[in-house]
Amino acid sequence: MKKYFKIALLFGVLSFVACEDELDLTPVGAVPQDQADNTPTITIMENITRSSYELLSSRLNILGEWNWNGGLVFQNDYIMQDIASDDMEKKWSPDGDQPWIDEINNFTFTSENGGPNGLWKYNYEGIKRANTAIEHLTNPEIETITGISEARKNQLLAENYFIRSYYYFSLVTNFGDVPLILRPVKSFEEAFEVAVRVDKNLVWEQIQADLLLAIDLLPNAKYSSETEKWRASKGAALALLAKSHLYNENWSAVPPLVDQIAVLGFSLNAHYFQNFTAEYNDNEVIFSFDHQTNATPRRGNGICAPLGWGFFAPSEDFLNAFEPNDPRKSLTVNVEDQNVNKMLGSLNGANKGNDDAPNNKVYIRFADVLLWKAEALLETGDYAGAISIINQIRTRARTSTDADGNLPPAGTLPDRPASTDPATVKGWLISERRVELGFENQRLLDLKRWGIAKQVMTAHGKNFLDKHMLYPIPQSEIDASAGTLTQNDY
Repeated sequence: MKKYFKIALLFGVLSFVACEDELDLTPVGAVPQDQADNTPTITIMENITRSSYELLSSRLNILGEWNWNGGLVFQNDYIMQDIASDDMEKKWSPDGDQPWIDEINNFTFTSENGGPNGLWKYNYEGIKRANTAIEHLTNPEIETITGISEARKNQLLAENYFIRSYYYFSLVTNFGDVPLILRPVKSFEEAFEVAVRVDKNLVWEQIQADLLLAIDLLPNAKYSSETEKWRASKGAALALLAKSHLYNENWSAVPPLVDQIAVLGFSLNAHYFQNFTAEYNDNEVIFSFDHQTNATPRRGNGICAPLGWGFFAPSEDFLNAFEPNDPRKSLTVNVEDQNVNKMLGSLNGANKGNDDAPNNKVYIRFADVLLWKAEALLETGDYAGAISIINQIRTRARTSTDADGNLPPAGTLPDRPASTDPATVKGWLISERRVELGFENQRLLDLKRWGIAKQVMTAHGKNFLDKHMLYPIPQSEIDASAGTLTQNDY
């Protein structure tokens, strides 16, 4: 199966190496012919699906070997959404290490920067793997060929529909129009044919179509598997569908979807930090990557390693965004010891420097989903409903102990009062999302969709221009396509 998932010469959509004698290697998105001719088995179907999740992992060097300048050492969501925002700095002590990250931080990057390059390649490699699984699992003869049960086939198929939609969500929100590839690409000719950007609305339509298929096929339960709770579930698919409607300002579609998620059994944890530990949470976490230490193949959370090298620190502006005694501040970061607790999954510095850490990478949790509903209610004039949800989030925060195990004093994080002023309620929502979801890869995308990114970034001293609403298409991809791929306004 290693050859089946080989990273070859075409990263993302297209990318060539310089050596002519290597041009016959398999492109990303292609199934090697010898594998395509082999009879698939249940084990192959399981492995294909598990591999589709891999690009959501924080494991190091999935797509290369210490390719820092290419942005491939780890997934770049912390860089592209948190460091690029007003929340995070590259390091606790500024230095010249990895200047391409500084370029993201101060918005001086070009289309050759490793950040967009890594984001693009991770997502399209994930799409390639999901497409391979979907092609096999939609074969009408697959049950006869492999002996897989209809129920298991449907679950694996649904998981891949969800995963593909997740990767496309990342692409469309960061790059706008992108190539829409829905099948394995089996030749260089096909690769050039599909290396064409399509209107972002078509990408959104495909995201929602995939999610509706996943919702229909997934078990009507909180988890797809009680023994493997990390697998994509109906709740995860409902959540991503709600988020897609939120990003497209289809406000009325969001609350009913959030309510369906609650019916499945998701709720807020009693304590805020329960969401970020190594143990898979049973209440609030709707979708995360299940990192495990000492696994074969490796499955640890490698992002903890650069934390030991001084990477990832809060901005002063982020620290000042917390109200007095808000326990979420010390639970997110330990400034004195220079620990990012959320990313470490610990409150005592455990996992720092460990490239095989067990703490999970959280992608969707119920607090985030509830705040989507609050935003949708606000935008449709239900101010009381929006405020009620904001206060629900604040109540959980003020009843959580801080990093030292102490409850905050009485009067901390008081409920927001009644208001019918949409600007006031929107300000409360923006503030609550920032402190509740800090360092969870949400901030810059939030600022962009609210239309305030330029205002906020400029006030923060960053050179944010109108063109920065989208990242540039990696120049290597444009060059490899011989100009078929067009560039954003850079």
